[in-house]
Amino acid sequence: MPNPPTYTRGQALPGILQQRIAILDGAMGTMIQRFKLSEAQYRGEGYSGPGSVGARFADFPKDVKGNNELLSLTRPDVIRDIHEGYLAAGADMVETNTFGATTIAQADYDMADLAIEMNRASAQIARAACDKFSTPDKPRFALGALGPTPKTASISPDVNDPGARNVNFEELRQAYFEQVRALVEGGVDALLLETIFDTLNAKAALFAIDEYFEASGERLPLIISGTVTDASGRILSGQTVTAFWHSVRHAQPLAVGLNCALGAALMRPYIQELAKAAGDTFISCYPNAGLPNPMSDTGFDETPEVTSRLLHEFAAEGLVNIVGGCCGTTPEHIAAIGQAVGPLRPRLFHA
Repeated sequence: MPNPPTYTRGQALPGILQQRIAILDGAMGTMIQRFKLSEAQYRGEGYSGPGSVGARFADFPKDVKGNNELLSLTRPDVIRDIHEGYLAAGADMVETNTFGATTIAQADYDMADLAIEMNRASAQIARAACDKFSTPDKPRFALGALGPTPKTASISPDVNDPGARNVNFEELRQAYFEQVRALVEGGVDALLLETIFDTLNAKAALFAIDEYFEASGERLPLIISGTVTDASGRILSGQTVTAFWHSVRHAQPLAVGLNCALGAALMRPYIQELAKAAGDTFISCYPNAGLPNPMSDTGFDETPEVTSRLLHEFAAEGLVNIVGGCCGTTPEHIAAIGQAVGPLRPRLFHA
């Protein structure tokens, strides 16, 4: 990587990615669903362990079931157990439970005012889990997850008005800035801007990240992960994988990759394209566990054996430096992936 940034945290990550393929964790939502939490449990009722919020949300006027980010406040034990399950399975990195923890996303639950608290608490939970499992030979890293918002700056929400927008760049920048600040204050080692379907949203996030780095003096490794939504080979806002890379490469990410929407088999040509385009940058890949399957325990059709075999093929082809799982993947998937790619060398730069 030419003129790489000097990091104030996560300094060991570049060296690890040069030496071996690193393992990212799997799905958070899939694992939360396994707990079958009720509306009352989402509010924290019945939990009296460390971090208990008591009756804080007992009378909240809107349903909160499904607001997974709230669980970092109301059921920190659930989020901790999920992180520790992935770390025990061999993950080098775990993502904070903050995929939807922006003020914009939390407005859907009337909880925008809790976003900063959610991010800080989520980072602290992930940090503690990583500290518990880290050893001198195998450090573990907490990645501050920045997901897409439910509003897009590039696409009209009204089919009858192509020029309509329900969010603008400045609103996105401010929301992401607050999220980044809280994640870093909570102790993350790196940032992961993921599941990008709108390049303009991503640019607002990258602007906010750089703004925070400049203001704070901190500089953390950054991973950027886009989402190819279908067989067109483009993200939802229209960019090809190569065009997407050229739109975000100015941020000098430690790694760039793809996640979600597709299973590994369908994602393969796009990872190949990205690995060719981003010749001087590490490549990450964390696909879904195949296609949705409502009859499956995880809601997706691939077993750990299938997903790990496919990612073994990616590694054998010299395409990846970071692998993990997205929707439908579990600690069993992550353990199998780790075993499958462990003997193989990481992708080497061709430029």
